[in-house]
Amino acid sequence: MRSLAAGVALLVLCAACGSSLSDRGSGYVQTRGHELVGPDGAVLRLRGINLGNWLVPEGYMWRFEKGPQSPRQIQELVADLVGPDEARAFWTSWRDTYIAREDIRYLKKAGLDSVRVPFNYRLLTPEDRPGVWLDEGFALLDRVIGWCRDQGLWVILDMHCAPGGQTGTNIDDSWGWPSLFESAESQARTVEVWRKIAERYRDEPSVLGYDLLNEPIPHWPEVQKYNPLLEPLYRRIVASVREVDPRHVVFLGGAQWDTNFGIFGPPFAPNLAYTFHKYWNETTDASIKPFLDFRDRYDVPLWLGESGENTDEWVAACVRLMERHGIGWAFWPYKKMDATSSMVSVERPAYWDEIAAYGAQRGTDFEANLKLRPSLEHSRAALAGLIENCRFKNVRVNAGYVRALGLVP
Repeated sequence: MRSLAAGVALLVLCAACGSSLSDRGSGYVQTRGHELVGPDGAVLRLRGINLGNWLVPEGYMWRFEKGPQSPRQIQELVADLVGPDEARAFWTSWRDTYIAREDIRYLKKAGLDSVRVPFNYRLLTPEDRPGVWLDEGFALLDRVIGWCRDQGLWVILDMHCAPGGQTGTNIDDSWGWPSLFESAESQARTVEVWRKIAERYRDEPSVLGYDLLNEPIPHWPEVQKYNPLLEPLYRRIVASVREVDPRHVVFLGGAQWDTNFGIFGPPFAPNLAYTFHKYWNETTDASIKPFLDFRDRYDVPLWLGESGENTDEWVAACVRLMERHGIGWAFWPYKKMDATSSMVSVERPAYWDEIAAYGAQRGTDFEANLKLRPSLEHSRAALAGLIENCRFKNVRVNAGYVRALGLVP
């Protein structure tokens, strides 16, 4: 009865979506040798973008040259500027505005077929209350998945911030060390969160797959001792996911910012793909040879989960390199403030330089901070201006960057 109900639900879903899913059939993306294939059996060459800065804010995308860089640091600054009540309202507006239906429509119109959605595990469960689940966090994922379903875009869910932190840097919102690999509790919780996600989306064909850990274990010598622990943790997560969801692709990223595949043995489960990131290096065959060799050795799919943050010329060369070798990609990021190295740019709002200057100078002395802080009126205006400028109707399309991706501005 369960399988019959699931089938009926899927047929209803496809009917509601019109051509968005009817062209794909009623199945799921799978791996076949070193390819990803759609439900119709055709090879997929993913062309995607990362929705960075939305659910995982990063200081550099807010034009904070110094000061707050991680999500929790940025949240602390906002609460400092306008108080906790207004800060909560701001973050609700941010999540409702930064990525909206109009953004997803644009991505489809520009020529993309997929999005990678970085999320913080704290969106789904409070850091200090294991076993408690946040409906409003899952609703945000449900919403963007629904928009993508309507537009016929695939979704890859990316745990950018894992319990304890997999990098110990601002990008995983941790406390300064990759404590995930020192904590049995954090590892168990990571497994639990992924199982919960898999239970929720196991019957959602627009979800292409799960990217388990973003850029685990930095290149610093002090933390490379954790390299041997990464694949065993992946095994635990995959085993738990497969108990509730046997269908979706699982993406495994290498150590040292998703660049070191030497930590992997042979594939240990079906329907696995391997993801690497590529920044600030040559765009030659030699620059990706270790990944190509790994693909040839084990006959598994590769996916470039992040790249970019460079000139249009470099981006175009990187796209050509990937497509020459049959590797799908998702560039980073879709949107950020006052920049050309993204698909669209958000204008810096009035008084924003005051906010950035205060963020760079504020310390632990409350009285000293009082003398540095912007006025409440300017802080409110700057944050309201940021929300307004983030709306799709107000962003600037970076035509050169979009063309570098081979898309239509």
